[in-house]
Amino acid sequence: MADSQRPLQGRARWERETLGPHQAKHPERPVEFTTVSSLPIRRLYGPEDLAGNDFGRDIGWPGEYPYTRGVQPTMYRGRLWTMRMFAGMGTAEDTNARFKYLLKEGQTGLSTAFDLPTLMGRDSDSPLAEGEVGKEGVAVSTLRDMELLFDGIPLGEVSTSMTINAPAAVIYAMYLAVAEKQGVPLKRLRGTIQNDIFKEYIAQKEWIYPPEPSVRLIVDTMEFSAEKVPQWNTISISGYHIREAGSTAVQELAFTLADGIGYVRAGTERGMAVDDFAPRLSYFFNSHNDFFEEIAKLRAARRIWARELRERFGAKDPRSWMLRTHVQTAGCSLTAQQPMNNVVRVAIQALAAVLGGCQSLHTDSMDETHCLPSEQAVTVALRTQQILAEESGVANTLDPLGGSYFVESLTDEVEAQALAYIRKIDQMGGIIKAIEAGYPQREIADASYAYQKQVEEGKKTIVGLNKYVQEGEVVPIPLLKIPPEVESRQRGRLAEVKRTRDGKAVRSTLANLTAKARTGENLMPAILDCVRAYCTLEETSGAMREVFGEYRETSVF
Repeated sequence: MADSQRPLQGRARWERETLGPHQAKHPERPVEFTTVSSLPIRRLYGPEDLAGNDFGRDIGWPGEYPYTRGVQPTMYRGRLWTMRMFAGMGTAEDTNARFKYLLKEGQTGLSTAFDLPTLMGRDSDSPLAEGEVGKEGVAVSTLRDMELLFDGIPLGEVSTSMTINAPAAVIYAMYLAVAEKQGVPLKRLRGTIQNDIFKEYIAQKEWIYPPEPSVRLIVDTMEFSAEKVPQWNTISISGYHIREAGSTAVQELAFTLADGIGYVRAGTERGMAVDDFAPRLSYFFNSHNDFFEEIAKLRAARRIWARELRERFGAKDPRSWMLRTHVQTAGCSLTAQQPMNNVVRVAIQALAAVLGGCQSLHTDSMDETHCLPSEQAVTVALRTQQILAEESGVANTLDPLGGSYFVESLTDEVEAQALAYIRKIDQMGGIIKAIEAGYPQREIADASYAYQKQVEEGKKTIVGLNKYVQEGEVVPIPLLKIPPEVESRQRGRLAEVKRTRDGKAVRSTLANLTAKARTGENLMPAILDCVRAYCTLEETSGAMREVFGEYRETSVF
């Protein structure tokens, strides 16, 4: 019988007659063949590696359960992924100018980065904000900043993503208030707030309140939006920051999906029907250097989510089963050394995200280890996506790697290992209990240490850092500097807002918010009242802090 009819016998023959004699003369390289995350990779994959697979159950067709091959029946033949470049710097006017530049250059969705004080719920004039205003994103303290941020940008026509978590409900309310001022019905708004507090406790460490009240606010936004802003994605469940903290690809997938399961559980415990809010949950994953591992991760993510929503939560609406995801290339993989090499890294990572079936994509800029992206660097990053979309041919057919022995086998392996983590978290009582026990934090810390050790020992190569190093190199690209006067301008505007607003309305709305926080009522209407009265971000967050308290982390070593 021919080898094509007996693959196991054919492999044995190939190993004996072809591989063996060749290896005797030309041995394989003396390295460990593993993914970036240290998953072992076999020499060759074949039909026997997929012997347990059922096509309909495990692979299927694009746009159909379990969505391994993509969430849309036509994928990029129907519509290209949204090109959503992350932008935020200095004052609202500075970022507004960058938004308009990127839209002119072909970006198809906005993505907003906030500075550290804003991420922590602090105003630009807070003593804790000194030296940080506008440095790593845009400073937003009041509705006036949000008005300037989106000045001249019709919110009814553009999709906006906002990377904000602990004070997400307040920033979201400011965006809604700007839409009201523009005369845009809330039902027309499209976009996403990250609003993912679990990954803050796990990885990014930007929080205000303890877990329970934080989850209450998230469910409040879900409940409010299901009725008032039905096209808005109320959570972007983020694995990106988990990966940036040093996790493996499997840990990123597992802990992120466990977070998602936690949010669905919280919504159903509120009394919401799963199909009323699950279709508006979205995901945000990292795309790292290992090309095939990242593709397998995204394919496994869709399959796990589809099964969990249908089987665990009883979701009936196919839209609830679909894992829709934004992907960002891996900032943690970029090097300050030889920064132009980062263009190549980003291109490979972006290609993996596209072949993995993402719905929107951000490509990092070559200079991000040095500064916020310069206009030149961000343009190259955007052009990288446009070249992939328009020149490479990868958008011409659906799931072009589907059926690959290697890709399907690696998808199965990533899925199995991620499910083992998810089941362990279930046994611990869910993601909040796991976070309180420090479980995901310890796993990530251990993985990060192991990878760093591999790099230092030369077992993992980072070009320009531990191999092919150039001594005495000079950074060959222009860098963006945020001038110190940004902080004074921002503080001046905030002082003017405080001077001219209605003090009585400020006091009344803040007192009402504190009172409502002591009840079980949805807080979004009260938060909206505060931001319409030009209460500051810190004042509004503080009105709830009186009731909710502040979170204090237990250190994990």
